Amino acid sequence: MRKQFAIIGMGRFGSSVAKTLSQLGFEVLAIDQNEETVQEVSAYVTHAVQADSTDEEALRALGIRNFDVVVVAIGEDIQASILTTLILKELGIATTVVKAVNDLHGKVLKKIGADKIVYPERDMGQRVAHHLISSNIIDYIELSPDYSIVEMRASSQMIGKSLRQLDVRAKYGCNVIAIKQKEQMIIPPSAEESLTSDDILVLVGKNSNLQTFEINYAE
Repeated sequence: MRKQFAIIGMGRFGSSVAKTLSQLGFEVLAIDQNEETVQEVSAYVTHAVQADSTDEEALRALGIRNFDVVVVAIGEDIQASILTTLILKELGIATTVVKAVNDLHGKVLKKIGADKIVYPERDMGQRVAHHLISSNIIDYIELSPDYSIVEMRASSQMIGKSLRQLDVRAKYGCNVIAIKQKEQMIIPPSAEESLTSDDILVLVGKNSNLQTFEINYAE
């Protein structure tokens, strides 16, 4: 059976998650306190209901325990976010994914048992900052506070050179773990692989090293 998802909080983040999951063919229950918001999202999710997620009985009545994953995407109301997460864990929800607005909020969520904590605003801010450094940066994914993965289009300085010539690992302390060439993904790439303008490098490394690499090859 395919996973069933419940999304609590239909702000920009929650509604985006709900819409994407629905488009991928999953059953999605959307929950929000605002009746108008519920009406809007009902067009693209399996079920949309108006409910107070801090009311344990209301969540029970919705059969929330039948869902494999519950996403708590409540915006600025940190108290409601924490209380909702606590209730979900006490009800025995297998996986809770919770949006945090700051590090302190995230620490509290971790203490009460949230399975995964996401920081959409912070993560988007990081992506935008990396795009600003270089137009060649396609994506930036934080693995931990110290390490990340960067997808970077080959810059003009790289074209025609091999990975051995670029010597990324020795010079910058980063590893090229893959190269995307149109429809093909080369994992792991050969040291003799010569780069073209269509190539996308996937690098992993310390944030400070990746930033140095990005700046040196910025366009």
